Amino acid sequence: MLIAIPLLFIPVVIYSLVILTGVAGSGGIAAAEQALTDPLFSIPMVSGTGWSVGSGDLILFLALILLFFELLKSTSSQKVAIVNHALSMILFVFCLVAFLLFKGFATSTFFLILTMIMLDVLAGFIVTIISARKDLDFGGGGSSGS
Repeated sequence: MLIAIPLLFIPVVIYSLVILTGVAGSGGIAAAEQALTDPLFSIPMVSGTGWSVGSGDLILFLALILLFFELLKSTSSQKVAIVNHALSMILFVFCLVAFLLFKGFATSTFFLILTMIMLDVLAGFIVTIISARKDLDFGGGGSSGS
């Protein structure tokens, strides 16, 4: 049953931890949002410039990788996939409410995570509908043989 939990829950939790630890410090929301953009490390490029990577970038990178695996999971026609779709929808609603109502969540980083969750929900339902339609077509086409 643990497989039913949406993988995109992980970047939401990590983002929340970054925001809440920044808010718990003395800086408040501004410090929390700054923590997302401050570079954690820099990678030298061939062009001579450095590519600065912040914690927000790493969270988005993780979310993109997990979105790929969520899309692979959505192609499954097992009963656990329906539970996954429902939990993904609940996660989407929760994140949408957080984005609209809580100051630390109204950032571009969280908006992109929210968009990935929405794409996961849409892909899950679309794949389920298409696979159900194919099952119905195969079932209806094979019975009219005589």
